[in-house]
Parts: sequence; structure tokens; C-alpha cells
Amino acid sequence: MHNATVTTPALGSTWVLKKQRGRFAEFAIHLVRHPIGAAGIVLVLLLIFVAIAAPLVSPYDPLAQPSKRLLEPSVQHLFGTDEFGRDIFSRIIFGSRVSLQVGIISVGIALLIGASLGLVSGFYMGLFDTLLMRVIDIMFAFPGVILIIAIAGVLGPSTTTAMIAIGIVYSPIFARIARGPTLSVMQQQYVEGAQAIGAGQLRIMARYVLPNIAAPLIVQATLSFSTAILSEATLSFLGLGTQPPDPSWGTMLGAGRKYMELAPWVAIYPGLAIMFAVLGLNLLGDALRDVLDPRLRQL
Repeated sequence: MHNATVTTPALGSTWVLKKQRGRFAEFAIHLVRHPIGAAGIVLVLLLIFVAIAAPLVSPYDPLAQPSKRLLEPSVQHLFGTDEFGRDIFSRIIFGSRVSLQVGIISVGIALLIGASLGLVSGFYMGLFDTLLMRVIDIMFAFPGVILIIAIAGVLGPSTTTAMIAIGIVYSPIFARIARGPTLSVMQQQYVEGAQAIGAGQLRIMARYVLPNIAAPLIVQATLSFSTAILSEATLSFLGLGTQPPDPSWGTMLGAGRKYMELAPWVAIYPGLAIMFAVLGLNLLGDALRDVLDPRLRQL
């Protein structure tokens, strides 16, 4: 009896671990087999690879001026050179690092703040829930880009400012998404059973509520990642985001618009980089929505 008592928890833990691995493997298979998901994964992995391996992939220093200004695309300069003689291909590669950094940190801020507020709001309800929803309604009444520009204007132009501004403005989206499922989960019998046996509030939120509201938050985080890249590009285009000479797709696009008639490649290639990055993230987000929702899953 003593040996059985000792080994049972270990066997139980192993079974749970294998079950979790099985679910993850099933999820990964469904995602890869999804045509849209496969395309999104390829584009997102390409973005991540380029950002990580930028010093190895880039043929030139993004800040160096190795050639004449406004050279056409050629073997020496695949995407041509800009108004200062800098290699556009190298600057786009290093600009992916800025976009990836802004996307990860700003969405992380929005997810942490918004999901926490939405979870607490739906769990406790009452006056806090009412006040929070009214504040969110007020924030939704203003265009998101205008709020981001206003915050960036107050804090001053920089990449850090862009991340903070985007994170603050996007947090109400996650708050509203987290609140709805939380209200639904709180009506389930397993939550009522946990409350009946005296489980603590933090334990209920962490073990029973949060895992059951994670799916819509994951999908929204992926979609918000793409809009965060667009927002950073907008701020940089307006001079409120990443500052020259640091490479940023939005900054390059803003500078290249002056030379559209003379050298259109200066603006075209940064625009294409933004388009493919956003497209990949949107495709991945749509696929995640289909896979995580059993009603939409295509077997």
C-alpha cells in the first residue's frame, strides 16, 4: 500500500503531461494542415528568421553609405539605395527587428493589462465592472490611431513611446474579449464546485477561468500583432516613432514618398515588407481562430 501511494502521483503527473503533449500535437497538426495557417506560418517564421539573423543576412551595414544615392535595384544592391546612398535591402532586414520588437512588447503590454482587467471585471462584476466598461466605451469612441498619436505626442517620439502608446490603446480590446468568456465560465458547474469546496479566488481564476478564456485572447493577440506593426509604421511615417537614422519600415516609407517619381523603389520595398508581415500575421490569426474553435475547425 505504501508503494502504491508513492507511485500514484508520479503516474498521474506523467499521464497529464502526455495528455497535454497529445493535445498540443493535435493542435499543431490541424494548424499546419490548414492552408491559410500554413501560409501564415511560413511568412511569420520568415519574418522571425530575418529579424534574428539580420547581421548574417544583411549584405551591408544599415547605417553605412557604401554607394551613390538613389541607385536602381541591381545585383550589388537588390532593392537599390536611398537618398543617402544606404542599401535599402539591408535597412529593410534590420527594420524587421523594430517591427517584431514593437509587436511583441506592445501586444504583451495590452494583453497583460487588458486580460487582467477583463478577468477581474468578469469575476467580481459589480461597480468595478460597470465603471470599467464605461471607460472602455469612451476609449472605443475615439479612433485608435488618433489616441496612439496623442499619447506619442505627449511622451515624445521614440520606439519605446510607440510601444507604450500602442499597448495602452489596444488594452481595452483584450479587456472586453476577456470579460465576456469570464462571465460565461463563472456560470459553469465546475467553478461553482470549486467555490463550494473553499478554493481561493486566485486559484479559481488561474486554474479554472484563465485556461478557458485563453483561446480568444491568443487569436486576438495574433491579429493585434499585425495592427501593432501598422501602427508603429504610421507613427514612424509621421515622425513620432523610430527616429532616423535607425531603420524602420515606416520611417523609410515616409522618406521615400518624396522620391516616388524619381526613384519609386525607395518607398515600394518598405511598403511591400509591411504588407507581407501583416498578411502573414493575419493569415495565422485566421487559422488559429478556425483551429481553436471546434465549430469552425476543418478536419
